[in-house]
Amino acid sequence: MSLEVTQDVSPAALARFDMVIDVRSPGEFAEDHVPGAVNLPVLSDAERAQVGTVYVQQSRFTARRLGAAHVARNVAHHLETALADRPGGFRPLVYCWRGGMRSNAMATILSQVGWRTTVLAGGYRTYRREVVARLYDGDLGLNFVLLDGQTGAGKTEILGRLAARGVQTLDLEGLAAHRGSLFGAIAGRAQPSQKLFESRLLGALDALDPARPVVAEAESSKIGERMIPPALWTRLAAAPRIELSAARADRARYLVSAYGDLIADRAAMEAAFARLPIRPSVERLAAWRGMIASGAFADLAEAIMGLHYDPAYDRARRKHDRPLLATLDVVPTDPTSQDAAAAAIARLAGA
Repeated sequence: MSLEVTQDVSPAALARFDMVIDVRSPGEFAEDHVPGAVNLPVLSDAERAQVGTVYVQQSRFTARRLGAAHVARNVAHHLETALADRPGGFRPLVYCWRGGMRSNAMATILSQVGWRTTVLAGGYRTYRREVVARLYDGDLGLNFVLLDGQTGAGKTEILGRLAARGVQTLDLEGLAAHRGSLFGAIAGRAQPSQKLFESRLLGALDALDPARPVVAEAESSKIGERMIPPALWTRLAAAPRIELSAARADRARYLVSAYGDLIADRAAMEAAFARLPIRPSVERLAAWRGMIASGAFADLAEAIMGLHYDPAYDRARRKHDRPLLATLDVVPTDPTSQDAAAAAIARLAGA
């Protein structure tokens, strides 16, 4: 059975396959992959490194022979495990780094089994070029309304309540695995690579209806270490905003509950102190450490908001000058207040 070839990586095209198989090594897959792809590597990270070393130090022929032996064993393992229950009508799409030896080796065997197998021409690089074209050079054709407000106003919580109401939302912080602030790293959860963040982002954007508005949090151009791609940033920078207003004491109490993982990690908190753009004095740091020792975390949150977060928000607001649709008072620790804010935002956004 001959192999089929495609270069179409649109969501509709990918949906026609029963499985998208990424045969690259686990390390390559972890950095980024086609959304929904399953990693069935024909070479492990260690095997790939070994083959490369033999290629450089011995010969191309020896490296290819060694690689073929690894590939044969690994494909046999996948046939006996991940692919063991696939029926005769199974239709996989297979890709590697650039549509070369690894994907063709796997695809050839799968086609000989009797499955209608397609290879992605150009491999992962074909997919990545599409991502770059759309997120860096394209026009997304989506209209956003931004949920703005000072740190601790409960924007993320209210964004979730909007989604529960059926409002279209884009959770950028969720996609970036970061709460979008200096103290926003999530304990035990590393941020995705920039490429993987963009893949997740494009998948989320493709799921949105261009005829309806999309509510997203107002962010800076970077969320933690991940940059918002230009095509999206252009849309966000011009979008109107709805501002949430809350008393500093209420925001501090909300932050204590929302940042429980950080509070429990003294080393992470100290590292965040060191990253503050305005370096705290020795006396201020001593006072903050005293608050930590006594469990006065709301007082600590208020102090950090006064020094860093609130002035930074005011500077950002003056810099971007996005149109303001409305300002809504909210008590971020009160579910009833959050629900009322979500209802008002849905009306204002026309969602």
